[in-house]
Amino acid sequence: MNAPPGRGVLIPLGFAHRSFCSTQPDLVLLDINMPGMSGLEVLALIRGKYPIAELPVIMATARSDGADIVEALRLGANDYVTKPLDFPVMLARTRTQLQLRDAHERIRRLASDVERRNAFIRGVFGRYLSDDIVETLLASPAGLTLGGEKREISILMADIRGFSGAAALLPADRVVALINNFLAVMTDVILRFEGTIDEFIGDAILVLFNAPASVADYAVKAVACALEMQLAIPEVNRRNAALDLPAIEAGIGIHTGEVVVGNIGSEKRAKYGVVGSTVNLASRIESFTAGGQVLISAATRDACGDLLSVRDCFDVHPKGWREPVSVYDVDGVQGDHAVHLFRKL
Repeated sequence: MNAPPGRGVLIPLGFAHRSFCSTQPDLVLLDINMPGMSGLEVLALIRGKYPIAELPVIMATARSDGADIVEALRLGANDYVTKPLDFPVMLARTRTQLQLRDAHERIRRLASDVERRNAFIRGVFGRYLSDDIVETLLASPAGLTLGGEKREISILMADIRGFSGAAALLPADRVVALINNFLAVMTDVILRFEGTIDEFIGDAILVLFNAPASVADYAVKAVACALEMQLAIPEVNRRNAALDLPAIEAGIGIHTGEVVVGNIGSEKRAKYGVVGSTVNLASRIESFTAGGQVLISAATRDACGDLLSVRDCFDVHPKGWREPVSVYDVDGVQGDHAVHLFRKL
């Protein structure tokens, strides 16, 4: 029996399993009645090495009993024909199985190409966007649609205290190194608490909790994250010292409230961002912090319940707000995300 045009060798009827070479054939024709080992046993060996979609096996045998057919298909035969063979029909069945095999191979290659592309996108854009945002874009083209939704979130704003003065005394490359040390250490902490880094603003970080992905206990996680960020500042300064850079301190402010989150911009350029007074107040609260301090709003305190340890409470007068705003100086969180500044500092 000749192979279809352009194809490789077909393993003939009744081949011995011991002669099954290391080079994979395109298709196997297999009889049940063979000396030494039955075709069904050989089929089981073949399927132990090659999946059904990767190597087609057609049983071509004189045995037409229903039990034999069922067993052959159960073991992974792609088709089953009985003798005497109608050769035009046999060739048609062979071509069909080879076409299915080729289609499977094309799908496998396409899937591999897509995974490589996605890995590249994750690797490149993951440095500029959070993992949640990248996955949203990869999962569906709808992730690129401009627009937003209202959602309650906690917003964390962290900033290096006294950065402008330190930066004025350093060359540009040293300023960048100082910022990068801070951002690198802070990023690791933020990701552990399921925060989404919306953007780096110079030496500041804007972090979202509960957007774009929903996060349980987002207000508590935001506060615990802020405390862990303060505890990580000594690591930043160890890195700075190794590069003969000055030590730094950071202030962190948190506010919780309703915002509009989504893709903002134009069809040519857009970003995932947040809009609303909640963002502005988080930034204003952060501006009142001293180095090493975490200040939160009353809304964030209320969202955390009785899990917080507060050192002090006082009113501030943020720019743009008519009434004073109460803020709380937090030094600890209890419960599942327990963090306490005094225990590590």
